[in-house]
Amino acid sequence: MNDLAMPTSAAGASLLLVDDEPTNLQVLKNILASEYRLFFARDGQRALELARQHHPDLILLDVMMPGLSGFDVCRQLKRDPDLAAIPVIFATALADALNEAEGLEAGAVDYISKPVHAAVVRARIKTHLALIKTDILRQTRLQTIEILGRAAEYKDNETGLHVIRMSRYSQLLARAAGWHEECSDDLLNSAPMHDVGKIGIPDAILRKEGPLDAQEWEVMRRHPAMGASIIGVHPSSMLKMAHEVALCHHEKWDGSGYPQGLSATDIPESARIVAIADVFDALTSVRPYKPAWPVEKAVDLLRQEAGRHFEPRLVDLFLAQMESILSIKQKWAEQKL
Repeated sequence: MNDLAMPTSAAGASLLLVDDEPTNLQVLKNILASEYRLFFARDGQRALELARQHHPDLILLDVMMPGLSGFDVCRQLKRDPDLAAIPVIFATALADALNEAEGLEAGAVDYISKPVHAAVVRARIKTHLALIKTDILRQTRLQTIEILGRAAEYKDNETGLHVIRMSRYSQLLARAAGWHEECSDDLLNSAPMHDVGKIGIPDAILRKEGPLDAQEWEVMRRHPAMGASIIGVHPSSMLKMAHEVALCHHEKWDGSGYPQGLSATDIPESARIVAIADVFDALTSVRPYKPAWPVEKAVDLLRQEAGRHFEPRLVDLFLAQMESILSIKQKWAEQKL
């Protein structure tokens, strides 16, 4: 192992192994070289250089090293936005609770005690690489759903960023309403599909400048049922939520909404949340039939419609999150073409 910066030739995920003792690196190489591409560093500074250069999928890091300790290296990695997501596992002879706590506080995901055992090393690495893949799949699912939602929105909102903003407003409001993280994540993923039924509405109606006449409104009011039909019925909790949101997000707290005329808690809470997020973003965005409203004017309308269009409790919770709402609005602002 003359050049510790060179990777091994195996395909697959890449690992950065950091230890000041060449013998320890050789042991890890013998365990892992057949399954992974490996990079090696014998001090903390070199580890940071290789991490920035190669962006490994995982870092196995010794704690006690001359110069920068493993804890120091881990903290620097977590402060770098480009490297912070790389999982770090400490491999160390320091196995007491205080050292383990310090390592986890520094940002590590796991500890392996020395001397290392091949089966333990392989299992821990596979577990954390699998978690990365799961997170990537979750992100990809959301991005795919947002693309489909933006395609539907594109007909009356040229950038389609509405679905990104309102889905994040919805997730934020769900958490404020006491939803568990998993359920609020389902809403984040299902909310972008709320208006997928607009695919079936003629462009002449969606892009009309000015108010719709009675016949046009009759056609427009079909899009919730169309959306629910497009999504269909599935066992997945996320798709179940998407179905109810698409069908019910135009229902109103006082029963005057459509398509079913549901009222109060007969309306699924997911749809009650999305209704607020959807209307707020539509009001504060440019549409073919209107300019963007100032935030203050949109907030006044939400207050006026509490108890009529919207559930009062949810309006209060939404307004209490306004600082975060405006941060989302700014991050995903429409770009002028």
